[in-house]
Order: sequence, then C-alpha cells, then structure tokens
Amino acid sequence: MGILDIVKPGVLTGDETRKVFEYARKNQFAIPAINVTSSSTANAVLEAARDVKAPIILQVSQGGAAYFAGKGLNNDQQQASITGAVAAAHHIRTVAKAYGVPVILHSDHCAKKLLPWFDGMLDADEAYFKEHGVPLFSSHMLDLSEESKEENIETCAKYFKRMSKLNIWLEMEIGITGGEEDGVDNTGVDNSRLYTQPEDIYEIFDTLSKIGPNFSIAAAFGNVHGVYKPGNVKLHPELLGKHQTFAAEKLGGKDPKPLFLVFHGGSGSTKEEIKTAVSNGVVKMNVDTDTQFAYLAGIRDFVEKKIGYLKTQVGNPEGADKPNKKYYDPRVWVREGEKTLTVRVKEACSDLGNTDRL
Repeated sequence: MGILDIVKPGVLTGDETRKVFEYARKNQFAIPAINVTSSSTANAVLEAARDVKAPIILQVSQGGAAYFAGKGLNNDQQQASITGAVAAAHHIRTVAKAYGVPVILHSDHCAKKLLPWFDGMLDADEAYFKEHGVPLFSSHMLDLSEESKEENIETCAKYFKRMSKLNIWLEMEIGITGGEEDGVDNTGVDNSRLYTQPEDIYEIFDTLSKIGPNFSIAAAFGNVHGVYKPGNVKLHPELLGKHQTFAAEKLGGKDPKPLFLVFHGGSGSTKEEIKTAVSNGVVKMNVDTDTQFAYLAGIRDFVEKKIGYLKTQVGNPEGADKPNKKYYDPRVWVREGEKTLTVRVKEACSDLGNTDRL
C-alpha cells in the first residue's frame, strides 16, 4: 500500500494530512517542507516530488509570501503577506494535481507580531471552506516560542479551535530555534532554551488533543536556522525519543510514538542526525537554506558559462551581429535554477526516506 491508496493527488486537508503523517511515522520516513517564494520555485519542488514519486510539503513564510505578491506592495499591515500567501495557495492548488502528488500546503513560522498575517490567511481559509467545503491551506504554523509557555499554549489552543472547524492542521513550536530567519534573530539565545523538556511537550499534547487530533509539535533539540559550523550548537535528536516515551507512558503505553514531531533547521544536518530524528517520530523536516542556494547555483553557473552572450542583446562570441535572446530569455536562465533546485529537493526526499512512496 502506498500514499495514493490513502489520499488523492493535490492539496490535502487537515484530516488527510494526518493520514499521510501517520503513514510516514509508521513506515519510518519524513516529508521535506520546502519554502517557496514564486511560481517558479513551487513548480520545481512539485517536479521533484513527481520524479521521486513522493508526497511533498510546500510552505510560505511571511516574507516569502510578501515576495510572492511583489516587493513593490506595502506590507505595513501584513496585507502583502496575506495577498501573497493566498496567491501562492491558489497557484499551488491549480497545478498540484497535474503533478500527480499529494501536497501539504503550509504556512511557516508566525510569531506573535505576525498574527495579523495568520488571521488574514484564516479568513481566506474560511471563505474558501464556505465555497468548496475544504480549507485553502492544509496547515498553518504558530511560532510563539519566544513567549511564555503558558501564553504559547493558550494562544495555540484558541487558534486551533478555529482551525479544527475548517479541517486545518496546526503546527506549533515550543523551545527556540537558533540562528536567524525572516527577520527573527535568535543567534544570541541562551543554549538552555534550545532544548525542550518532555513535560512541556506532554502539556501541549494534553491541551491540544482535547480539541482535535490534527496537530504537530516542533520541539527544540538544538536546532538552528541556516547552515552553520559544526560544534556551535549540538543537535540531540535522540531527545525526541524521550518525548515519545514520556507521552506514551502518560497515555498508557498503547502507542509507543503518539506525537507528530517536526524538525526545524534541517539544512546542513548530517544524514545520521536526520535518521535519528525520523526514527523518533519526526514526520516533517524544514529545508530552506540549502534549497535557496541550490536555486541560485543553476542561475549562477549559467551566467558564468554564458556571460559573453548576456552583456548585450546583439553581439556575442559567435559574431557582432548574433542575437542573444535565446540566452537572456527568463525561461532559459530561470529554468536552470529550477533544475538545480529540483535536484536538491530530490536529495532531501532521499535523506528522509521519502521516495517511491506513492
């Protein structure tokens, strides 16, 4: 049995997302979540998932969503981020089925100061649900890890009640992810905050499970956004196993892995760290920094190789009157970035065991 025996190709609902994550947890693999900033990057990720026959997670950050709508738009009230997230969702919904893969459509880190963005996306979900009976997005993430544990859990529970009515999955974060991403700088955070305790994880599980089953927890185990030198912060994915054991014992031990866990800061991690995390119930791993560089690499290499054809519209190494349109056409050089991005997404799928899963 494969994923397509459980769900259909295209964007999934919260219940369908849970079925995919249950299958992944049972079969010891995880799904990479790739941040997309344009139709080009979204299409490349879908192409990779199709080629390796795997489900995939496409997500937009607050800044990435604003870029999707256009950097020229005002975003003082998060209006550009809301518009861009909705535009990305509609694009992905339009093309996902054509690629023949199940897609979890997700919004990435939303800190407290960005809640107007979150509210705007939920408004769009409600409007779409009213018309189609399913939400626009599959899932959303609340990242209130910088707030007190009590406020974090209380706010997540409040939003989860609203989301459950729309069949949307919630991802929440407890503990700090180090490094810097999308305007949130945790480079100087105390190391003790990079490791979440089992008691905190269970308190979250106990609160949210009373509302619904469709949620996951991004527990900190030394994670850092971006690629960093080894030794700066030590990843301890084995701690995730302790979270599972603690929760299982509290619940009576029938399910040894009752938690759906998320691995943030996956770029630059070793294959052994990834393997350990997946074995302990990680079903989703964020990969952003590596894929950003991969997209650049194809374009960079093309420009370096064809620089003599890109300086002018007419005139190149083959002759002063030779036209260069077939080189500077965006469909040519942007495609080179898509190709290298696709290769990196396939690598992420392979690292997580997410190949030939359909």
